[in-house]
Amino acid sequence: MTGTAVLADRTADIAAPEPSRVVIRAFVYVLDPTQVQVEAMRSHCGAQRFAYNWALSQVKANLDQRAAERSYDVPDAEVTPSMSWSAYSLRKHWNTVKNDIAVNPDTGKVWWPENSKEAYSSGIANCAAALSNWTDARSGKRKGSMGFPRFKSKRAVLSCRFTTGSFGLVTDGGDRRHVQLPRIGAIRTCESTRKLARKTITGTARIRSATLSYRRGRWQVSFSVEITLPAIALPAVTACPRSVVGVDVGLKHLAVLSTGEMIENPKHARKHAKRLRRLGRRASRRVGPDRRTGRQPSRRWQRAQDQIRAVHTRIADARRDHLHKLTARLVRDFDTVVVEDLNIAGMTRSGGAYKRGLSRALHDAGLAEIRRQLTYKTEWTGTSLHVADRWYPSSKTCSSCQVVKIKLPLNVRVFLCDACGYRADRDHNAALNLAALAAVVDGGASSASYGRDVKDARQKPTIRPARRADGIAAGTPPSGERGRGNPDTHAECTNQHSA
Repeated sequence: MTGTAVLADRTADIAAPEPSRVVIRAFVYVLDPTQVQVEAMRSHCGAQRFAYNWALSQVKANLDQRAAERSYDVPDAEVTPSMSWSAYSLRKHWNTVKNDIAVNPDTGKVWWPENSKEAYSSGIANCAAALSNWTDARSGKRKGSMGFPRFKSKRAVLSCRFTTGSFGLVTDGGDRRHVQLPRIGAIRTCESTRKLARKTITGTARIRSATLSYRRGRWQVSFSVEITLPAIALPAVTACPRSVVGVDVGLKHLAVLSTGEMIENPKHARKHAKRLRRLGRRASRRVGPDRRTGRQPSRRWQRAQDQIRAVHTRIADARRDHLHKLTARLVRDFDTVVVEDLNIAGMTRSGGAYKRGLSRALHDAGLAEIRRQLTYKTEWTGTSLHVADRWYPSSKTCSSCQVVKIKLPLNVRVFLCDACGYRADRDHNAALNLAALAAVVDGGASSASYGRDVKDARQKPTIRPARRADGIAAGTPPSGERGRGNPDTHAECTNQHSA
C-alpha cells in the first residue's frame, strides 16, 4: 500500500487563493443580566420550547391518525391527508391558532405577545429540521440512524435563536460591554466586545444570528458572524521547501510532534476528580427533588449542584483553552500538518466496566476536538492538512527503513526495529511516519522540507539494515500481512491508536 493510498488530503491543491474568502465564525459572550432580564430570557427560551412541542404534537397527531386509519383498512383516497413538515407551513399554521393555544388558563389572557416572534419561529424551525433529519435517515440520505424526535421537557437546555429584529452589539456609549436582543434590550457582557465591533465597523463582518442559551450555570449569547478574510499569498510548490509536522495524539502525551517535542496531557478531569467525588457525596446527603411525589429540592441541594456545575465548567474551559492554544500553534508554525483518522467514538463505545478508566481518559483528553479544530483553522489560514488512513500502521512502521513490525503491544513504549536496529520512542516514531506521508503526497517540495524539519530529531540506526538473499530487508512481513490484507494487523493498529 503506497502512501498516496493511505493518505486522504483534506485540503485544496496549492494554488492562488481567491481575492477574499468568506467564513462563518462564532463569537460567544458570557452575559451579566439583571433579574428582570433573566426572567425575560427564561420566558423566551420557554416560548421556543413551547412552539417546538406544539409543532411536534401536530405532526405526531397527523401520523398517528393516518396509521390508525390504515389499520382499519381505510382506502388510501379517504385517509387523512399528510401534513407538511416545512418550517414555513408550520409557522403559517401557528399564526392561525396562537391566539387559542397560547392562553393563560387562570386569567384567560393571551401571553404569546410577551416574547419576540423569533422565539416561536426558532422553535418551529428546530422541529422542522429534526423531522427532516429523521426522514433523511430513514431514506438513506443521511448517514447513521436517528429516531423520531421527542418532546422537550423543562429540564432541557434553555436556548433561543434570533435571526431578525434588533439584535447585535451596542455601539452607543463606547464601552463595548453590551449586546442587544429583541424585546429583552441591552444586556451587559462579562468581557469586551471590541474585537467583533471593529470588524463590523470596518465592514469585514456581518452578524447573521444570535443564540441565547443557559449553559453551565451562565447565560451566554453566541453570534454567528460572516467574516471576509483577506487573500493569503501562498508560496508556489517549487518556490521554497514547506515545513511539515506529524502529530501523533495519545493519552500519556497529548501530542508528540515529529520535531521531537512531546506535549504532556494535562488530564483536567482527573485533577478535579477528588473534589467532584466530595461534592457528589455532599449532594447525596441533601434533600433532592422527587418527581413521583412532587417534592421540591432544598436550597442546600441546589447550592451543592451549583458547586458541581462550577467544577465541570472549570474543567471544560481549561480543556478548551489548552486545545485551542495547541492547534493554533501548530497551524501558525507549520505549513503542513499531518494527523491520524482515529475512531474515537468506536474506542469508547464498548468494553463496559473493564475499560471505564480508559474511556474516561479518552473523553478527558479530547482527541477528536484536536482534529476538528485543525480542520477549520487550516482552512482559515491556508495551511495544508493531511489525514492519514485509519488503518495505516504508523506505530509499527520503522521511520528509518520502513519495515513494518508484525506485533507491537501497547505496553512496549520504545520502538526497536528488528531489521536495522533503529530505536526511538514509540509515539515519536509514529509522528515521523506521519510527516513522511506528506512528503509522498506533496512531492519534492515537502520532501525537502521534511528532511529539514525532522533531521535533527531522528535518531540514527545502530546497525545497518540486514538483507536476505532475495534483497528484502530482514524482518519484513509477507505482503499479505501488511495493510488491509491481514485482519489481525488491523486489530493491532486499532489497539495501538487508542494508546
